[in-house]
Amino acid sequence: MQIHVIDAGHFRLDGGAMFGVVPKTIWQKQIPADENNLCSWKMRCLLVNTGQQLILIDSGMGDKQDAKWMGYYYRHGDGDLIQSIKKAGYSPDEITDVLCTHLHFDHCGGSVKWNTAKDRLELTFPNAKYWTHSAHWESAMHPNPREKATFLKENILPMQETGALHFTDKEEKTFGNAIELLYADGHTEKMIMPKIKQGENTYLFIADTIPSHAHVPIPYVMGYDIRPLQTMSEKEQLLKQVADNNWTIIFDHDPVHDAAHIHLTEKGYRVADLFNL
Repeated sequence: MQIHVIDAGHFRLDGGAMFGVVPKTIWQKQIPADENNLCSWKMRCLLVNTGQQLILIDSGMGDKQDAKWMGYYYRHGDGDLIQSIKKAGYSPDEITDVLCTHLHFDHCGGSVKWNTAKDRLELTFPNAKYWTHSAHWESAMHPNPREKATFLKENILPMQETGALHFTDKEEKTFGNAIELLYADGHTEKMIMPKIKQGENTYLFIADTIPSHAHVPIPYVMGYDIRPLQTMSEKEQLLKQVADNNWTIIFDHDPVHDAAHIHLTEKGYRVADLFNL
């Protein structure tokens, strides 16, 4: 099995929204903000070659939105989804599966693109099955007011309309024995966190349960979460497994660091080391 980190670029989000009730005087020591209180975040995806499947986990925000919409999120940096996939040695047509941890725009927007004439949306990965959880799909189709602006129909409906949509909870052995799908309901309904076994190593792509190394402490929960207290409970359970079993967690939004190991200290769970894969 081969695991590649895919760089889909950076964007900016409000630091206060990203850290909830944690004061700026604390979080800005690790994640600096600009004069508008915006912080830079990476859209980090994974590409996993199991030998039988070539699985893309998340796809960033894409580039099909208009300039006004893009202006809200200040996409920047050299990262590009397709170029990063090509740099890893693959083409979009080779992707067999696209696993969306969740359908917020910054995680699935790159899955759909404009055609050459820009008069019709089409799948970026035409030969792939697109995977999500059925309960999450329903929440995206009928969003609560908190998430409504984050679930964009143009990112989501083409998956269904082309017949490429599949549900992880409806089919068994979706990705073989080496990939186990864990779920969380604090950030959004039935968010998927793939646990990947590669030889003696175990990697957990923890998605927005812990978006960066600065979010590891239990109370550091995003203002975007629909159930913040549940996120705290899920974090504690996951971090115990990570620390006890020496798993590597992979961050989806950390602006610099791909991954970390975690250990339990007298102050709670903390980062033991940070590194890039």
